[in-house]
Amino acid sequence: MLSSKTVSDSSNNKKTNGFTIYKRLANYALAYRLFLFFAFFGLLINATTQPLFAAYLQPLLDGTFMDKDPETIRLAPFALLLIFLLRGVSGFISGYYLSLVGRNVVTKIRSQLFDRLLNLPLSYYDKNNSGQLITLLIFQVEQLAEAATKGLKVLIQDIATIIGLLTLMLYYSWQLTLVVLLSGPIIALIISYVSKRFRRFSRQIQDSVGEVTQISSEAIATPQEIRIFDGIEDEKRRFEAVNERNRRAFMKRVVTELLSMPTVHFIVAIALSIIIYIATHDGLIEHFTPGTFMAFMAAMMLLLDPVKRLTKVNAILQSGIAAGENIFSLLDASQEEDTGRQIINNTKGKIEFRDVKFRYVSALKDVIKGISFKVESGQKIALVGQSGSGKTTLVNMLPRFYNYYAGDILLDDIAITDIQLNNLRQQFAYVGQNITLFNASVRDNIAYGKMRHASEDEIQQASRAAHALEFIQALPEGFDTKVGENGTLLSGGQKQRIAIARAILADAPILILDEATSALDTQSEKMIQSALDQLLKGRTTFMIAHRLSTIESADIILMMEQGEIIEMGTHKELLDKGDAYAKLHRLQFEASSTNDNDK
Repeated sequence: MLSSKTVSDSSNNKKTNGFTIYKRLANYALAYRLFLFFAFFGLLINATTQPLFAAYLQPLLDGTFMDKDPETIRLAPFALLLIFLLRGVSGFISGYYLSLVGRNVVTKIRSQLFDRLLNLPLSYYDKNNSGQLITLLIFQVEQLAEAATKGLKVLIQDIATIIGLLTLMLYYSWQLTLVVLLSGPIIALIISYVSKRFRRFSRQIQDSVGEVTQISSEAIATPQEIRIFDGIEDEKRRFEAVNERNRRAFMKRVVTELLSMPTVHFIVAIALSIIIYIATHDGLIEHFTPGTFMAFMAAMMLLLDPVKRLTKVNAILQSGIAAGENIFSLLDASQEEDTGRQIINNTKGKIEFRDVKFRYVSALKDVIKGISFKVESGQKIALVGQSGSGKTTLVNMLPRFYNYYAGDILLDDIAITDIQLNNLRQQFAYVGQNITLFNASVRDNIAYGKMRHASEDEIQQASRAAHALEFIQALPEGFDTKVGENGTLLSGGQKQRIAIARAILADAPILILDEATSALDTQSEKMIQSALDQLLKGRTTFMIAHRLSTIESADIILMMEQGEIIEMGTHKELLDKGDAYAKLHRLQFEASSTNDNDK
């Protein structure tokens, strides 16, 4: 299995800092300037209510209990109500508009991520496992959202609150406020140290969540294999290992968070104790009325909550930064290269390989080694050979799922790299051994993508040609029946016939059939073979096959071995030659005869 850290490693190489992440995130948020204005306005109003409340205590105590001022006594309840009304209204405004901006940004980023995933080259998926990519799309985007909304709210509101409270305290006594400020550098050092630990542990948590997702997906997708090969204990061990890594990383972050907050609180408490000591000595107490001293102490106490939230929000911010590194790394990943500018119509299907070479990224040797051959329009080309001989890789280069690094592949005498990528792929239809169906209706699976506007009659005709109409009509809701995840509600043969119906409906000039009848029983295979014979007329067809009986009528058979063509010719020519193909045919014929005799 590929390393779960692949996605995050690519971001680590860039040494992205938190400021860069938030600067980039801010560019998304600035698209909603009006909402941000309302949010910031609400945050600032909400922040002023804390110093207002502390300042309110001075006239409340001195004017009511000390001076017995009737005007102060009359206005005191209304002033208190006004402060808390402002706090409630501004809290709603800031919370709503920040959430609105945050969700809009997340929706946009998630759409961009999904779009990028759809347009990444296949080589990217070879290097990164699906669990990590799904975790990034779902879990890490939410972490970025929390950092963007809750983190921003705490930063703006609480920093403004702290500034307001410190200003009020300076107004009452600069000497006592100086004691509070002296504790600031110590708190800053603690937060700096904690920030680095939070980000490291956040990355570990994100990686382990990706591993949990990956292993869970594999276990859910392969229940038969796990049970038949007695792999339950192995899967449990794999899951428990990554689950334990997730627990340890999470607990390390929790311990850091729980230790950092009381440490900061204790430093603030020391400052508070010093203030009380100084205020009651050296004659400073003479400069305070009871209301002034209580207002100063209230401001000091009110500082604890924003300082605590600032310390706590650091965990959220660092998680968001770690997630942002991965997210923006994926958004910056190169899309499929489309160098083509030519648009082709009415393709004849003439194909030529000229000394084509290919190797996978990071591979040490070529998988395709200087292959050359020609295919005339409408010919049927069969590729045979042992697994790993390069058959699938060869046909995957035709629609440019992978790009060769040497030689040329020509379609109608035009290099496929000069043809616009979408236009090139419109010339192909594909039916593979591992059928992919979407959790949608039968109709949507047949009329998929470019065939979405096909008429009901065209869909039924394609289904009839694929010998699928009868079983589709017998389904509970006919063509409207949902097939389940990857067609789990259908048999292997039924899925394959739907895939063939999809290829028939596409009406493409070039077909790629990768073991297209492998999942069918003998009777179904005969029905499909007749449908395929009709489908192949006038179309250039590449057929990958292990059963040689299915490709005897091919115009050209390519026998491959370790990325090279070792034999080429018709079925009869290769049998007469008596070399590798003939030996393989004889082995299959003998195996088939033995099976028939056993019956």
